[in-house]
Amino acid sequence: MSNITLFKNGADIPAFLRKNELDDVTKSLMGSGGGNNKSISIRGSVFRMMVNGKEVQKNEDRSMNVIIVNAAPKVGRNYYSKGYAEGVNTNPDCWSNDGEKPDPRSENRQSSACATCPMNIAGSGQGSSKACSYRRRLAVMLENDPNEDIYSLALPSQSLFGKGENGKMPLLQYSDLLASHGINVTSVVTELRFDTSSATPKLVFRASRPLTEAEWAISEEKRNAPETLTAISFVPPVGEKKDVQEDAPAPKKIAAKPIVEEEDEPAPAPKARTKVEESFEEIEEPKVRETKKAAPVVEEKADKLKSVLDAWDDEDDEDDE
Repeated sequence: MSNITLFKNGADIPAFLRKNELDDVTKSLMGSGGGNNKSISIRGSVFRMMVNGKEVQKNEDRSMNVIIVNAAPKVGRNYYSKGYAEGVNTNPDCWSNDGEKPDPRSENRQSSACATCPMNIAGSGQGSSKACSYRRRLAVMLENDPNEDIYSLALPSQSLFGKGENGKMPLLQYSDLLASHGINVTSVVTELRFDTSSATPKLVFRASRPLTEAEWAISEEKRNAPETLTAISFVPPVGEKKDVQEDAPAPKKIAAKPIVEEEDEPAPAPKARTKVEESFEEIEEPKVRETKKAAPVVEEKADKLKSVLDAWDDEDDEDDE
């Protein structure tokens, strides 16, 4: 694979971005099979910039370049009892940040564990799908953003899993490719592009160019900043409904069986119901592990970084053909 052109414009990775060890973000995204005040929604296959749950700007271009600063350690889950309605912002009834147990703050937990949840069974959603959908959250910065703002980006399952072609891959395959070259996903500018062949919003990923040393330093500094850690976990704000899920399937409705009482015997007295919360074991609130910064490896006495930025040519026009 060493002969593969990694970046779409044929650039090479500078020495200071090459690592002897992969960082925790790249490892967590390799083939693995909370709301932030600022986020990027992909509803309607349009990049929408959101602030406090409200759309403030949108980018109708098919692609957008970002720097992946951090990622949720595991794939999460979201369940909506009424499914998704276009244009309606609402929090999930039940969700999990680690894909193993529902968050104790979920208002309508469906099970004590995701593996045994009835909404995790094929056919509980539309067709043969599951009513509870996968989600992976990224903390990203926009390329050339002078404000260096952190945005939360929630990716649905079809943007995570599967195989792509022509350099356009789902997130986990893309991370695997970078890792096979000893490059961290946090060391490059990543192109997000909508797959126009998909009926629902789907992003594919491609390396655009390596970070400059200044960009890399900013990204490293932001890696464990409070706003970054908030961006990679879903924490619903009190009294506020947001975090739209574009592809959450509507669960199937199962008619309740009628209760038939014997005429000769009186109906038994109803048993006192316990609270829903008491039926679940206490779950410790998930914590984000602190990751150690990796020191950059810079070639001593180098006159300057390779002039990789001058070599980029724009292949986007060919992609849009």
